[in-house]
Amino acid sequence: MIATPLGPARNLFPRARVDLSCFLSAPALPQAPRRCTRPLAWALSAVLATTWPATAPLAQVRLPALGDSVSEEFDILAERRLGERIMREVRRDPAYLDDPVLLEYLQGLFNPLLSAARSRGEIGQDLDSTYSFETFLVGERPVNAFALPGGYIGVYLGLIALTGSSDELASVLAHELSHVTQRHIARSMVNTQRQSMAALAGFLVGVLAATRSSSPDVAQAVVMGSQAAMAQGQLSFSRDMEREADRIGIDLLGSAGFSPAGMAGMFEKLEGNSRLNDSNQYPYLRSHPLTIERISEARLRLREAATPPPKTSAVPHALMQARSKVLMDRNDQALLRLQGLAAPGAPMADLPRLATLYAGALASIALRDFDQAERVLDQGDALVAARFTGEPEATRQFALLRVAMLGERGGAPARLGPALTAAFMPLANDRSRPVLLARAQAALARLRSGDPAAAGSLRQSTEALQTWVAEHKRDALAWQTLAQCAEPLGLRLRSLRAGAEAAAANGDILGAVDRLRAARQIALDTRSDDFVEVSVIQARLRELERDRRQLLAEMRGERNPEDVP
Repeated sequence: MIATPLGPARNLFPRARVDLSCFLSAPALPQAPRRCTRPLAWALSAVLATTWPATAPLAQVRLPALGDSVSEEFDILAERRLGERIMREVRRDPAYLDDPVLLEYLQGLFNPLLSAARSRGEIGQDLDSTYSFETFLVGERPVNAFALPGGYIGVYLGLIALTGSSDELASVLAHELSHVTQRHIARSMVNTQRQSMAALAGFLVGVLAATRSSSPDVAQAVVMGSQAAMAQGQLSFSRDMEREADRIGIDLLGSAGFSPAGMAGMFEKLEGNSRLNDSNQYPYLRSHPLTIERISEARLRLREAATPPPKTSAVPHALMQARSKVLMDRNDQALLRLQGLAAPGAPMADLPRLATLYAGALASIALRDFDQAERVLDQGDALVAARFTGEPEATRQFALLRVAMLGERGGAPARLGPALTAAFMPLANDRSRPVLLARAQAALARLRSGDPAAAGSLRQSTEALQTWVAEHKRDALAWQTLAQCAEPLGLRLRSLRAGAEAAAANGDILGAVDRLRAARQIALDTRSDDFVEVSVIQARLRELERDRRQLLAEMRGERNPEDVP
């Protein structure tokens, strides 16, 4: 699905407050006359109010993409800036979810697709150096995914929970990535603008004819008919884009090492589930028309494809599917149901049982029923040891879950410290983001328990996080965790700067500036001798104040200085 300010993304997050229509600046509409007694005046007012195109501010610097004629009307720099403006709002929305474990899995599927698109020549140097190509999670139940301007791809937890394999989930990512690489977002916006202008011309011709009639119904009929014709043209354009994204996406799947059968299987699952029970939970299908036709085309391309790659382990996807089911619905009733499924009962195959135990343990942690969580985790560890010895990801995920449980539970230092040390043993050589953040949270838990040895662990996590954010400057959660770790160690300036960087990464430029100004004032008042940190704060404050001025200029509708040749 293409989610643009002109398309389905107006309802980006259910029950959320994101309205993407505000990211496009439309020309001021003429005020309607107080008395629309004449058909011409009434029709012109209706035409301009309902069909005038909402267009993004176009950059003056034109960097054409090879074979991409749309660049002259909406270039990639303008699209990137539009995407960044949208993401500033998205990251502040309560539905935006940064779950390190799920996001790592999602990005692990997306990276091979991205590499394959580069090697196939679908991502040119101009797009590669400009777009973000970033995935993010929406913590809601609907089955949906979408692409935003600038290469951002959002995935709802409901979609992950529905998919039965990594190939099926990767097929959705490949489809959305193809929307990005083919610049469907920009093409859709430009096409909408062209059709709106053509419709406006048709309106005016019809309205002139209607002025000869004494009935205002004639003018109204012209308006409604032209609107219907424009809507049909936009729908046809969208269907062509969907077919192109399917065709490129299924080829991309094979090139990235996934089975092309994933796309056909995903379409069949979506179509079957929505037919049985839609209840507004399948917006992906409403934005992806002609489902039966697309299933047939996917099957045909699957028969034409080369020998599918060897099957990969089903364990990681089963566990992430279980995690999504817990996180997408956090009310007590849903959590108790998932917790209850983990109780001994009817015979179950090994993998479904493993996923059920994982979901039951995570639900118990959310319910703060730590005794039950520990019992379920013990059952999960026993099942892994008996049936999944060759699956390191199963061991890793249950270890991370146990660390999270221990950190939430807390307890006396004499018990908590050794328990955390034992839980981290399977993760000893793991330098991934989920483990890095888990170590920091565990150190903070030990500090809260009064453990005198916690300071050493906290210092190690602080330095590890500092190294991480130096390479991942937009990782808001890592910055925020660094701020939490640095404060108890007496590193006040580092904590304030990390908090400011977290705010900036989340799009809160004004909040970031306020934090850095406070840090600068504290440095002046205390005459801090941490000259490196003070100089970094000064430099970042200048950068963010410039960004703040630019943001305020955009909010006032002024021209972006970067657009001036």
